Amino acid sequence: MLDLNLKAHRGSFHLNVQCSLAAPWTVVFGPSGAGKSTLLRLIAGLEKPDAGSVILDGETLANTNLRIHKHPGKRGVGLVAQRSALFPHLKVASNITYGLRNVDSPTYADRLKVVLDLVNAAHLVDRLPAALSGGEAQRVSLARALAPMPRLLLLDEPLSALDAAARDQVLSRLQEWLAEQNIQAILVTHDAADALATSAEVATIHEGKLTALGPAREVLAAERARLLSRLTDS
Repeated sequence: MLDLNLKAHRGSFHLNVQCSLAAPWTVVFGPSGAGKSTLLRLIAGLEKPDAGSVILDGETLANTNLRIHKHPGKRGVGLVAQRSALFPHLKVASNITYGLRNVDSPTYADRLKVVLDLVNAAHLVDRLPAALSGGEAQRVSLARALAPMPRLLLLDEPLSALDAAARDQVLSRLQEWLAEQNIQAILVTHDAADALATSAEVATIHEGKLTALGPAREVLAAERARLLSRLTDS
């Protein structure tokens, strides 16, 4: 369960989101500039809210009134951005296992194999980031976020460099594995097909405000009707 009560001002843009996300897999859908990426960065702790709180499974990660702001590395939250940001001097294996701490050797090796297989990147293990394509780098970045077994996984257009078929395959395998591990996930996307393909709960966000939250088909049908209404009115 993720409880959000967030306000943030970025120049003329205002984010104001209050909701509880309980579904194992939630897709945040909306146009560019709506505040989707800002929302994820606030949850991850990479940015501080101007007011409000972030509570994950009953634990307060941020609360402006109480002056609580847990370090991103201590939240148990993994974030995969559209840009992979891999360490250029480390091979794929070292990039993926960089965040593992206090893990014995057998577990270390097993964890590496599991996440590489999950994203279909085992053949990349000895390459440096400069030798990876955009899609390969995104797969490795996803594996790196999964390796520490976060409580919550935040995905910001994480597979945009893959074609639709490959993206759907990875998302399907990922959703199944996360459910087995009891890891909650939030996926930001511009593509409504990502929500329908994963049978997700959907949160729509416009101009920094949450406008709907519920089953994918219901929310996306309402969103389509809203857009058609705006076109008709104009």
